[in-house]
Amino acid sequence: MTWTVGFDLDMTLIDSRPGVSRSIDILAAEFDVPLRGADFADRLGPPLATLLVEVGAPEELVPALVTRYRELYPSIVSSIPAMPGADAALGAIAARGGRVLVVTGKHEPLARLHIDELGWRIDHLAGDLWSAGKATVLRQERASIYVGDHVGDMHGARTAGVLAVGVTTGPCDAEELRAAGADVILNDLTEFPQWLADELGPIADAG
Repeated sequence: MTWTVGFDLDMTLIDSRPGVSRSIDILAAEFDVPLRGADFADRLGPPLATLLVEVGAPEELVPALVTRYRELYPSIVSSIPAMPGADAALGAIAARGGRVLVVTGKHEPLARLHIDELGWRIDHLAGDLWSAGKATVLRQERASIYVGDHVGDMHGARTAGVLAVGVTTGPCDAEELRAAGADVILNDLTEFPQWLADELGPIADAG
């Protein structure tokens, strides 16, 4: 039977902080607004419009800021690396015949740019979804595990009724992730293949 593992994108599979920070600093200069890219990058997780308001952008400028950000963003995609262990984590699922689902708050066309840039085989991508809003896709795609770095990811997993795996590579620490419903806490994705093997047992010998 086919099984599916879902992942968040920003700070779970990719380290988008440097590129996001540069893009926000450009926005701040162009629109003359009091934004600091470093502050923004430290809060990644919620949708762009939400974060812009949280870090002090005037609400009336948010639609224009979002539009301009999405124009700037493709130029920074090639500078965004995969998180340590991301390739091995995806490979561990493929080795067991599993499907990979990415459910992210990032605008879906921008998320696709990262996946294509990194050459990842992803079975299904769903963007522009946040927190419990991720649950519908997790259910539709019959995910059994969801991996993320933010309390919002844990809320999405719990709402969907799937195993919630938290990684402490984003803005939320282990205590915060556990309080939000994480069933499992990993330091990063380098620990994922061994955890998966412990959960599922050895891979059957195809020979």
